[in-house]
Amino acid sequence: MQSDIKHHVVLHVIIFIWGFTAILGKLISVEAFALVWYRVIIAFVSLFAFLLVLKKKWRITSLKNSYYILGIGVIVALHWLFFYLAIKVSTASLAIICLSTATLHVAWLEPIILKRKVLYSEFLLGIIIVTDILLITAQSTETSDLLGIFYGLIAALMAAMFSTFNAKMVQEETASSITLYEMFSATLVMTALLILFGDFNAKVLTINWQDFWLLMFLGVICTSVAFLVTVEITKFLGAFTVSLSINMEPIYTLGLAAVILQEHRELNWQFYVGATIIVLAVFVNAFIKQKRKRKLKKLANKELSPLDIA
Repeated sequence: MQSDIKHHVVLHVIIFIWGFTAILGKLISVEAFALVWYRVIIAFVSLFAFLLVLKKKWRITSLKNSYYILGIGVIVALHWLFFYLAIKVSTASLAIICLSTATLHVAWLEPIILKRKVLYSEFLLGIIIVTDILLITAQSTETSDLLGIFYGLIAALMAAMFSTFNAKMVQEETASSITLYEMFSATLVMTALLILFGDFNAKVLTINWQDFWLLMFLGVICTSVAFLVTVEITKFLGAFTVSLSINMEPIYTLGLAAVILQEHRELNWQFYVGATIIVLAVFVNAFIKQKRKRKLKKLANKELSPLDIA
């Protein structure tokens, strides 16, 4: 019992740390392209070092899987890029709420990628989420907010894509090796984008000491350490408990944004009502999925008939 409590506490500390990722997008002065470039490089180097020290497996078993995972890394890079673009042009609060719409995209991506049955409950929750996004944006006339919503929704689509692809790949490879290869691929992609847009120069990439330490916190603590700890915690608490708890990240981010960035002064009541409903919808979706998994497990054990799952 005490062991479970300890694991739950550690998990929520990690999720609270993840809550800082959006906040850091505002606090770090460099532009989104350079910010993501620094994050993926620091994450790759530090994760590789941790895996070597801990003597954990980091090599992908097949060449085909290597190419597949490197491709997912491209999506990860674009996800972070659009996420931080949303934060830079708007607010951290708006960006994290837009990211919650990833649940809607998972509803149609998983049946295609993982070849599973379509869950109409996911589409219903998706419609609720979209309605709340409209509620949040109804009173917004700022071009920056609308652009932030656009970037945030693209980031959500990318998040749904790489999480769905990873769900397929984790059946064949270790989570640590997948993440390492993806960070390597993301580093190459961000370097290419910086060169393509002519921003791969000292002026754009120059950072001050405050940015340096914030980037180290983002890359090492929020990415590498958080990932490794989460993988270990999952062994004790289970994937469902961990995934359900991660839905607390938007709540932590909204609280941190209000305290650190004073963003509550820029947001109206529609935002908080819509945000609350979106977070609740994400939790409900997780519970529905878990209930269905249990029914499927019982069916496999011939405890239920196929009609019981309908």
